[in-house]
Amino acid sequence: MTRIDKSGSYMLGTHSVNRLGYGAMQLAGPGVFGPPKDKEAALAVLREAVAAGVNHIDTSDFYGPHVTNQLIREALYPYRDDLTIVTKIGARRGEDASWLPAFSAQELTQAVHDNLRNLQLDVLDVVNLRIMFSAHGPAEGSIEEPLATLVELQRQGLVRHIGLSNVTAAQIAQAQSITPIVCVQNLYNIVNRSDDALIDGLAEQGIAYVPFFPLGGFTPLQSSGLQAVADSLGATPMQVALAWLLKRSPNILLIPGTSSVAHLHENLAAGDLVLPDEVLASLNALAE
Repeated sequence: MTRIDKSGSYMLGTHSVNRLGYGAMQLAGPGVFGPPKDKEAALAVLREAVAAGVNHIDTSDFYGPHVTNQLIREALYPYRDDLTIVTKIGARRGEDASWLPAFSAQELTQAVHDNLRNLQLDVLDVVNLRIMFSAHGPAEGSIEEPLATLVELQRQGLVRHIGLSNVTAAQIAQAQSITPIVCVQNLYNIVNRSDDALIDGLAEQGIAYVPFFPLGGFTPLQSSGLQAVADSLGATPMQVALAWLLKRSPNILLIPGTSSVAHLHENLAAGDLVLPDEVLASLNALAE
């Protein structure tokens, strides 16, 4: 069941969102910790993103922590009716800026309330449960217990829709046996394609897939190959990587982040970049 309209948008929960969104992670300080070096510039990026047509913002209260949500509130509240803000829970930050699991019912409940307070919302549009079983990527293990906590928070009216992040196909199946899932957020790009089958399966179900790190994990040789393609198109490697993801599957929603207005517009221009068949073949060959 495909749920796309002609404008190139896709259903995320109960909202139709443009496939090019915005990720707020880079608005925090170095290492996604502490305040931004230029608060006014951060606020300007958020306002310009919405003015340019972005209606899907990805954030988390553990970015900073609390920093990006507070910036979003200051820049954009009261929010436009068509703006979907997606947050995630399941992690916390150590005093040394480390990323730590936060899976207990108390931690997850506190995280939802922190997001509500810092975003100044009564209900969160979409909450992704971030699974932290391994520091190196998705790892198998039951997610029933933390998911049950999130479902209870949904039952209380604090969360509209539930998504998953950093998960395996088995964990998605387990989650779907418990509650509807509206999106999956995993590492995926031109050269890191272990989720190929998963993306196609989610597309058949009308479920959004939100890849992160569009340029993550490239070898020097792969990076040089991507640069050569970008040069041939008069584009940047990031624009090519984003355009490839848009072409890859209609259920892919993008959340490139930046702290620069100029870079924001550069990223959004990827939606107009045409990749001829021979270019697609060259890009696909980078993963071989």
